[in-house]
Amino acid sequence: MELILLEKVKNLGNLGDKVQVKPGYGRNYLVPHGKAAPATAANLADFEKRRAELEARRDALLTSAEARRAALDGQEVSLSVNASPEGKLYGSVGPREIAEAFTARGLHVEKSEVIMPEGPIRATGESSLTLVLHADVNAAIKVIVQAL
Repeated sequence: MELILLEKVKNLGNLGDKVQVKPGYGRNYLVPHGKAAPATAANLADFEKRRAELEARRDALLTSAEARRAALDGQEVSLSVNASPEGKLYGSVGPREIAEAFTARGLHVEKSEVIMPEGPIRATGESSLTLVLHADVNAAIKVIVQAL
């Protein structure tokens, strides 16, 4: 399936690139989320008309993400959860809890921005995580999990 990208997609391409992707990825993710459009002659002409608008939107999103990184980079949040005496949690701490904790502190974070490569946190202690705020912008944070 050939698509034209309407924004930068990590590991795929930049704004305006014509890319070849598997049909399911294009049909189920890229097109419905507004990240791409089918590469037909009409869509290519429409894209060229809207290129300046799309580039302005891309630049605005990038500057917004840079400002958010300045506010979030190096921040830490403490979460108190039920845990056993050995430090194992009765449950786990996932992206939703971390995003809610930052939002409660006045720093808006979406749960989809929290990257946990090792899965949810299942023990007390300190963890370093990454927030992906934009395809080019990451912020490093710390999460401290304490027993109640």
